[in-house]
Amino acid sequence: MIYLSIYSKFAGGAEEAFYMFWDTAWALVLGFALSGAVQSFVTRNEMENTLGDHRPKTVAKASLFGMASSSCSYAASAMAKSLFAKGADFLSAMAFMFASTNLVIELGIVLLILLGWQFFAAEFIGGVIMISLLVAVGAAVITPAAIAKARNRVRSPEGSFDSSCATPLSVKPSTGTYDRSCPQFEDGSQTKGKNLQSRLKTPALWADAANYALSDLKMLRKEMLIGFLVAGYLATIVPGSVWSVVFITGHGTLTQIENALVGPIIAFLSFVCSIGNIPLAAALWKGGISFGGVISFIFADLVAFPLTMIYRKLYGTRLAVQMVLLFWLVMSVAGFIIEEIFRPIGIIPTNRKIQILSSGISLNWSSYLDIIFFLVFAGMIWIARNRTRFGGGQGYATDPVCGMQVETANAPAKTNLNGGWVYFCSDNCKERYAKSPELQQKAATALKSQHPSPGPVGTRTFAQTAAKDPVCGMAVDTAAAEYTSHSMGTHYYFCSSGCKERFDNSADIQRRDSQMSSHDHSSDQSRTAIDPICNMTVQIENAEHTANIKGVDYYFCCSGCKEKFMTTSEA
Repeated sequence: MIYLSIYSKFAGGAEEAFYMFWDTAWALVLGFALSGAVQSFVTRNEMENTLGDHRPKTVAKASLFGMASSSCSYAASAMAKSLFAKGADFLSAMAFMFASTNLVIELGIVLLILLGWQFFAAEFIGGVIMISLLVAVGAAVITPAAIAKARNRVRSPEGSFDSSCATPLSVKPSTGTYDRSCPQFEDGSQTKGKNLQSRLKTPALWADAANYALSDLKMLRKEMLIGFLVAGYLATIVPGSVWSVVFITGHGTLTQIENALVGPIIAFLSFVCSIGNIPLAAALWKGGISFGGVISFIFADLVAFPLTMIYRKLYGTRLAVQMVLLFWLVMSVAGFIIEEIFRPIGIIPTNRKIQILSSGISLNWSSYLDIIFFLVFAGMIWIARNRTRFGGGQGYATDPVCGMQVETANAPAKTNLNGGWVYFCSDNCKERYAKSPELQQKAATALKSQHPSPGPVGTRTFAQTAAKDPVCGMAVDTAAAEYTSHSMGTHYYFCSSGCKERFDNSADIQRRDSQMSSHDHSSDQSRTAIDPICNMTVQIENAEHTANIKGVDYYFCCSGCKEKFMTTSEA
């Protein structure tokens, strides 16, 4: 009998989670589709140039840019770090991050379906209040010295290239060709020089929008699954007496303050962020938390424990602690304020019995919308998989860890892999990649398919024709270099017109590099070896993974190949 009761509770929680998903499925597809379109059609290059301070106008722009970005909390924190490293004001970058996770379309639609229009309105009005508080309080408590120290910390470039050319040579995923642009000086995106009306007529951008939507959905699938399951079990298993201990009731303003303060703490402990918080918010509302407590909980996805560890690594322990305490304060205060605004006008909901389709699935308006948007979803899959037909995919790469579509010119994290670059949506994904030989092998295989393989006499791979830009240190394909100079008997190759101009105008740089002969300047770059495991060409000078067996040197494209080789050799 006990086992039957346990099974009944388990099945009931899963059933409640499924019904909650069914009731919001169409909204999820619509939200991600709209979000993908916004990310594809809105240009981002001006972000770095327009977020240089935290005046009201600048913060408003940062918030709009955030609304046009992915709702993933990890991606938002990584993009904010990237903007900050490239010169954006710290508080404006944080405003961008807050807007990206709290003012995005898909979150609002799901909130509207699960909890009602009052919560939808409170989320967006309260979001504006919260961002305003963040900037005002942050300017008072975070010192310029701390910000300067943090900027130096996040500006540590990977590889030997100058920060003025922030993105090294990359392989375009759609064509397998080399992108020689330096994004600070050039912009090869489909949106360059086009107004919105022209962009809407560009098939490539629609294809990229579909891929944005699918990659975001793929990236957040675990968060949403956990959110729905936890919400389902909280609604069916946790007794009401538990909630009465966590959230005090019946004490007026004291109740509102306590609930608003506790909401972010629950978010910190839940490990769930982004859109996965909304089903949990529905369960908490049903459990008895105040209106302001629900809002502060939804706001608080940026203080989930894994994210606080990321802040610590990015900005240092002291600033990370300040950030988390500041976030908790403004999230709680914003939740309290929004309840104080809504209560006098009588629009706070009184019904806490959130009814998901408890009687089963029926052919109502929600089911019809689900069917329609599942067909839309199928169309998006086809467009995304065939985006090269429409000219899409240029300037984008796929994060090998989470599957998110990453704009290479603005990638928050990257790592070099044998002359090509692997891009990530966040440092979190990059860390997971570094610890996984399987992911490294997968990325190496993908890059191998993109690199031209050795062919007949007269053809050369990139590694065999690479030279080093004397200004920024980027590897440049000499066979296709657009910018070159000849000085003191030596040919020099540049990644961009900006680096060439700096070289031509700097006698010091020319004098420094004149000590190298033409042969030394280029031939060292062309020394290559073959990975004995995957047969990928490895540039010896930059090889990170090597082994010496019985006096013979071996070079590998990644740690996964090296580990496999060493295991085989020992056997």
